[in-house]
Amino acid sequence: MLLILDSWEEKKKTSNLITNSNIIDLEKDKQVTKQDDEDLELLADFDTQPKPSITIGEPTTIKPDELPDINTVPLIGITKMQKSQPNTSDDTLSQPSAIDTQPIVQTPIDDPLTPDELEKENLEAINPKDIKTIEDLQKIPVLRKSELSNKQKLFPPFGGFERTEQQNTTHFFQSPGPIYEPGTRGSDWGRFAPFLYSTGVRKGMVLQNCFSYHLTPAGMMFEEGALKIGTKVIPAGTGQTELQAKAASFLKTNVYAGTPDFLFKILEKGDELNLDLSNINIACVGGGPLFPDLRKAYSERGIKCMQSYATADLGNIATETIENEPLIVDEGVIVEIVFPGTGEHVGPGEIGEILVTNLNLDYPLIRFATGDMSAFAPGQSKCGRTNTRIVGWRGRADQAAKVKGMFLRPEQIKEFISRHKEIKKVRAEISLVNNQDELTIKIEVESDNSYDYSSNLRDIINLRAKIIKVKPNTLPKDGIIIDDKR
Repeated sequence: MLLILDSWEEKKKTSNLITNSNIIDLEKDKQVTKQDDEDLELLADFDTQPKPSITIGEPTTIKPDELPDINTVPLIGITKMQKSQPNTSDDTLSQPSAIDTQPIVQTPIDDPLTPDELEKENLEAINPKDIKTIEDLQKIPVLRKSELSNKQKLFPPFGGFERTEQQNTTHFFQSPGPIYEPGTRGSDWGRFAPFLYSTGVRKGMVLQNCFSYHLTPAGMMFEEGALKIGTKVIPAGTGQTELQAKAASFLKTNVYAGTPDFLFKILEKGDELNLDLSNINIACVGGGPLFPDLRKAYSERGIKCMQSYATADLGNIATETIENEPLIVDEGVIVEIVFPGTGEHVGPGEIGEILVTNLNLDYPLIRFATGDMSAFAPGQSKCGRTNTRIVGWRGRADQAAKVKGMFLRPEQIKEFISRHKEIKKVRAEISLVNNQDELTIKIEVESDNSYDYSSNLRDIINLRAKIIKVKPNTLPKDGIIIDDKR
């Protein structure tokens, strides 16, 4: 079951997504005039009206069978529409009249896509007007990170999924892949204000933001959410534990935001330096699993620790409002749970892969595969919010795992092997030591190999790791590349 705000009708009033389409020359990537009318390609675009504001803390009534008009969102990026007649302006054309009655047709536009790729992405049989229910979403192909990355290479920077003019974009971010994401200033683009508010964060508090500000969007997303509430922000970023502890003590930090285990390091350093960190009473964490022992350790120090589930591409997806209860799905997204690799819905309570349809008007992604596994939880939260819930993280469909807030993926390990032909096999082991993530990379090489692989490895995975060399044929032959032992 998928759920969405019952205020969607109001949302539609303020956000008629397709009212004006921008006309661009896809060959030359420039605005065209009416003289070019004989060879036009249209990009689905969005109205510039602002998104409706989120009223924080109010429960929502859910209508599971209602979906937004999917016709207003581009299904696969670049599509070819029927031509329209130009108006009196030299640089604009009127909205195609056929857009409401004709199916979107994916057509080749002299690009390097192979015939197999074109056939796979062919949406000719899909009429957006037919997408009316949750079940209808299964007619639309699943969008995976690899496909998004390929489209970004063809249609930079965001693969054709963004507003054509990127008029609201103020930031560009990069995640491992690389995959690029847009961001805006002052709009709570990642929808983190409701999560922070639900944990008790209020105006005038001091939030120490220990999410990364380096290329990745997590730091900015949390900062925007805090500023929307009126919370003061320390843009601390990652690392530098001693400086972090001293800043938290001197500035009287009330709220920690970051990965679950890094706060523990700050508290330990504070104890070592005899610093007063007693003002920290709320921890808003994400980017990795929150283990029971770690939550208990924080609770014993008077810190309420709550977690969110989010990605760089989609922003906030689900949040915890009561400790150890299922996470409530954010009202700005639609979540599906499907059989990995098929896109078909699993049965009630069954574990499957999370697909997310993002209703962000700047960068909508439809049926985006997160690679994370979870299941829907029955019932409603005791906090008063009525949206559907998921049971939390239940592993990865692709063996990827988060280490210190960063994804470690099998393809990164394979790239490392490809650079060193002498390496026979690699196994990444993730363990929890003193409530902190520890990454060990075991490599099979000849015993007389003295080469230091650490620098090359870090360039690929962006993580510090302990490297252990073992003899050939030592590692298990079980098909596991990333062994998460946490």
